[in-house]
Amino acid sequence: MRNPDNVFHLAIPCRDLDEALDFYVTKLGCKLARRYHDRITLDFFGDQVVCHLSQKIDPHPEMYPRHFGVTFKHREDFDRLLHLARTRELPFFHEPTRRFEGVVEEHWTFLLIDPSNNLLEFKHYLDPYMMY
Repeated sequence: MRNPDNVFHLAIPCRDLDEALDFYVTKLGCKLARRYHDRITLDFFGDQVVCHLSQKIDPHPEMYPRHFGVTFKHREDFDRLLHLARTRELPFFHEPTRRFEGVVEEHWTFLLIDPSNNLLEFKHYLDPYMMY
């Protein structure tokens, strides 16, 4: 079981720190923890995402095998983020979709794409036991 004193850490490539800051902090609502000349560290929904300056940006991203995001336990949180994404006109990689309808794995999902072509998936399972 996850210890709430610990956080998950993910490092992702970033072509421009100002773009990343605008997307993640100003538009998505994450908190800026630190900024250096070559990276920014973010509080990404309670976990740590670090955007490192890099020239290795995927020009043609695909959902598989690489994406990251948040699985919301409560539908209201999923809906609030979806509303925020639409209101702030964040770029969608994949519009909201209901997947695996009629089976226990049924969930809602959507994907955003950041300015460096990193894919962010947000989802909510109808059955909270399916989060893991």
